[in-house]
Amino acid sequence: KQDNKQDGVIQMDAYAPPYSISDKMLEFVAEISEKVGKISSHTTLTARPYLRRNNRIRSIHSSLKIEANSLSMSEVREVINGRLVLGDRQEIQEVKNAYAAYEKISEINPTSISDLKRIHGIMTLGLGQESGVFRKGDEGVFSDGKCIFLAPPPHLVNGLMEDLFSWLQRNEKTVHPLIMAAIFHYEFVFIHPFADGNGRMARLWHTAMLYRWRIIFEYIPLESQIERFQKEYYDAIAKCHVNGNSNVFIEFMLDMINQILDEVIVQLAKSGDDMSEYVKKLLSVMEHDATYTAKAIMEMLGLKSRENLRKNYLNPAIELGCVKMTLPDKPNSRNQRYIKI
Repeated sequence: KQDNKQDGVIQMDAYAPPYSISDKMLEFVAEISEKVGKISSHTTLTARPYLRRNNRIRSIHSSLKIEANSLSMSEVREVINGRLVLGDRQEIQEVKNAYAAYEKISEINPTSISDLKRIHGIMTLGLGQESGVFRKGDEGVFSDGKCIFLAPPPHLVNGLMEDLFSWLQRNEKTVHPLIMAAIFHYEFVFIHPFADGNGRMARLWHTAMLYRWRIIFEYIPLESQIERFQKEYYDAIAKCHVNGNSNVFIEFMLDMINQILDEVIVQLAKSGDDMSEYVKKLLSVMEHDATYTAKAIMEMLGLKSRENLRKNYLNPAIELGCVKMTLPDKPNSRNQRYIKI
């Protein structure tokens, strides 16, 4: 905040996070807007429940993996489907909590601190004592046993968060949501308002803010793109700490969104209306990244003829790039498995 003196009265300027708009940011915003329009006009993810569900699972798996959760994609899926998974109890609880939190995206008001605390309570349920409340102790980021970033002291957190949310409320109609979500994400990580779950909440809130702009973002697996570029993600945050503004992080996140939208467009094309009913039915019974024998697929589809399976279902799906063989050089191997991609 800065002091302004007018007519002998000292006034405090409203807080504004430090950033500036670059030509590169504007180019990304234009490209992303065009791709969002293409996805929305071509079809909607709401019409493809298996894509929605798989993208949601990818989001949760990736966001937790960034925070060192060791459960695999298939294990995360099993937990979400309510099946027994043998693994670390805390990691399993993290999956359950994240799924419950992501299911609330459509209800979230991203400019509400009370909503933030409520969703944090869901995200961290049973994982710590300070759930749904701002931290009461010091927090930092450590690497190789050394503190590389020390968050603001706890007595400043309430004020900093109130300033940040006041800025959101004042500017939600003037700052583009793509820019605003990235600024919030960085500022949130900098303030580190909670004792645990800051990274998970920052990524969820980013998605919630984008959802308010265009509903398709509820099912865009942005977190999976961040996880692929995890080092660059942390590098961008570190550069912003040094620079004193969020510019580098804004450009990084816009690039991530731009790239993941390309992937979603390909995803939708693979499941397009020109696809045969046989292939659509095959994809509807297969989960992403799970392996299946031909026999298992026949049972799921209620088929009796292996030739029918191969000719009408598997071969067309493989040609479209929707399914792959685990042993492509040995198509007739008894150990052959099939994976939806």
